Amino acid sequence: MQFLRRAYERFAALIHELIKFGLVGAIAFVIDFGGTNVLRFGVGMGPLFSKVVATIVAATFAYLGNRFWTYRHREQSGLAREYVLFFLLNGIGLLPPLLIIGFVTYSLGLHDAVSYNIAQFVGVGLGTLFRLWSYKKWVFLAAPELAEEPVEAAVERVGARPHPDVKAQADPLTTS
Repeated sequence: MQFLRRAYERFAALIHELIKFGLVGAIAFVIDFGGTNVLRFGVGMGPLFSKVVATIVAATFAYLGNRFWTYRHREQSGLAREYVLFFLLNGIGLLPPLLIIGFVTYSLGLHDAVSYNIAQFVGVGLGTLFRLWSYKKWVFLAAPELAEEPVEAAVERVGARPHPDVKAQADPLTTS
């Protein structure tokens, strides 16, 4: 019975995390996709440069949303470290859209908005798969597993009393 309960808790936590990640991602997608179109077709920037600028703005939003909402229960290894790593991984995740947009625009010679947006959409999809995996692996780390020993034994071993209102909780996605 304990196994089923843990499996259910892990599945429920995963679904909850995926929903939050999806909401942050959906808003970042609108910022990225809409911003790219405004910069490309409204302001007249180049196809690749407009994608880079809009992605930087969207990635900043996504970092803040994921750090302080989606993955707030995960260990924080320092905002500077996370931010640099997050943007490095976003840079790698930006490569598929840039390659596809560049191919469609410069190799195929298609400069219309429909071709541009189809290329952008396919590239963002591929980049999103990479980012979902990489954020959990390197940026928003799992909280260290808590000991299975009773609180009294831990207090004896450490020699400290926890505050009565504070209850430690392990990340349900990483506990077994």
